[in-house]
Amino acid sequence: MNGFVYLSNVVTLALDREKCNGCRMCVIVCPHEVFTVENRKARIIRRDQCMECGACALNCSENAIAVKSGVGCAAGIINGLLRGTEPTCDCGSGGCC
Repeated sequence: MNGFVYLSNVVTLALDREKCNGCRMCVIVCPHEVFTVENRKARIIRRDQCMECGACALNCSENAIAVKSGVGCAAGIINGLLRGTEPTCDCGSGGCC
């Protein structure tokens, strides 16, 4: 894990622990170690390190994880670099939070 925090409290990541079956796929596929499994249920432990890639949601057989892949700060930073503009993550009316 690289320790990057994109922007605090803007990640679209959501976890429904009631739906979780404890399969650990979210732990396995997450490149930033955002999840852990405790007592047979996933738990988000590093929310602000989520880059909203969507791997966790795509690999969750119980649909316990939701994330708006590609809309978050990682995408905003990359798009800003590619366009030569300020990063925007569409998380507020004035651009990036």
